[in-house]
Amino acid sequence: MGQGTPGGLNRQLPGDRKNDGDKKEKKFEQPAPPARVGRKQRKQKGPEAAARLPTVKPLTKCKLRLLKLDRIKDYLLMEEEFVANQERLKPQEEKTEEDRSKVDDLRGSPMSVGNLEELIDENHAIVSSSVGPEYYVGILSFVDKDQLEPGCAILMHNKVLSVVGLLQDDVDPMVSVMKVEKAPLESYADIGGLDAQIQEIKEAVELPLTHPELYEDIGIKPPKGVILYGEPGTGKTLLAKAVANSTSATFLRVVGSELIQKYLGDGPKLVRELFRVADDLSPSIVFIDEIDAVGTKRYDAHSGGEREIQRTMLELLNQLDGFDSRGDVKVILATNKIESLDPALLRPGRIDRKIEFPLPDIKTRRRIFTIHTARMTLADDVNLEEFVMTKDEFSGADIKAICTEAGLLALRERRMKVTHADFKKAKDKVMFKKKEGVPEGLYIEAADVILLGPCDEFPDCNAACIKEGYQNGSCTKIGAGSLGCYCASP
Repeated sequence: MGQGTPGGLNRQLPGDRKNDGDKKEKKFEQPAPPARVGRKQRKQKGPEAAARLPTVKPLTKCKLRLLKLDRIKDYLLMEEEFVANQERLKPQEEKTEEDRSKVDDLRGSPMSVGNLEELIDENHAIVSSSVGPEYYVGILSFVDKDQLEPGCAILMHNKVLSVVGLLQDDVDPMVSVMKVEKAPLESYADIGGLDAQIQEIKEAVELPLTHPELYEDIGIKPPKGVILYGEPGTGKTLLAKAVANSTSATFLRVVGSELIQKYLGDGPKLVRELFRVADDLSPSIVFIDEIDAVGTKRYDAHSGGEREIQRTMLELLNQLDGFDSRGDVKVILATNKIESLDPALLRPGRIDRKIEFPLPDIKTRRRIFTIHTARMTLADDVNLEEFVMTKDEFSGADIKAICTEAGLLALRERRMKVTHADFKKAKDKVMFKKKEGVPEGLYIEAADVILLGPCDEFPDCNAACIKEGYQNGSCTKIGAGSLGCYCASP
């Protein structure tokens, strides 16, 4: 009984090892969820219960796959609809392109620009162009006849001159560029010494536009326009720029030479268009610089160009004081030669105020020098009173040229300050440039002037003068093609 294998108590049989392995490999499994939650439902009886299908709830993966397939189906439906629309619209686009090409063939290329004078009926009209007479032509069917009215700009066929289109923008492009979009930088503070002129132009131009009730209370009509005249460089255009800077009204600026056009009738038409646009954009100010280009005195013209200039001036007279009232449109004219203008242009009712711009006096010169040297770096030895008190006749433009030239001389020598010597050199240079354009002796101031003869007969004008007894006189020889040799006594 006591016999046995040593250590028999700790010995395990092979069957026991297998049972231990099964215990290690077996894992914990969560118990299945209950088949129902809550109160137990009774089973329904009858045919409805037999036909009822059980509720099937898909898993998460199946739900995502279903959503993905639905999205793909939507894209396929959109693609199918897009392809169907393209197939349906393609013939229509081809037909539209074909019709457009036919219309272009009917219109022709290039097309002429003309004016509609009168509508006869729905299919015919009288048209005119700037280079020819009036024509009775037809109106093509694709033209919008509701927008056609006498005076509008139209497109015509280049051969048969039939109406093939309508210009939507009937404003002349030359008038469009006359409108000042950006106000000039010059103000009344940049004008030196013209206090009386500034006061007059404010009363005649600005005050009627800003406070018209003042003129109604006193019982007068405000001036229609002003003219600025005087020597070149005295500040006429500068004052007009200051008016454009200070007022909120529409500002139209034009040079008199722009109103002279090549073809017959274009000049008066441009004047009418200018004042029509000014009336549409009222309150407005029309500034015409160098009015003497079209406003000279009338005379017997011998060429078509001269007659066209006079017709342009007559249209200008009509627009300034014609049958139609101008309303809130003020006119500013500027010229250097007021004596050459037509009296009808200067009469009261058209130009109610004439503002003269004389050469600056001592007080004005000092003010102009102060304005132009305000931003300059001057040396301590600069004495501007020397130039202010000079006897030379300076205009405002001459003073500005002297200051600019003095600054350039300082830059040439790499100096940061302008000295008094620079101003003296600049003054001499500006005065020399101003006088060199007039040949010496061209304007003879003498008590006795005699014309000796043509230049080819008197090659030596001085010898001819001495021969005639003008030993102490002054002689002038005019160039070829003129009257000849003059001799004058002092």
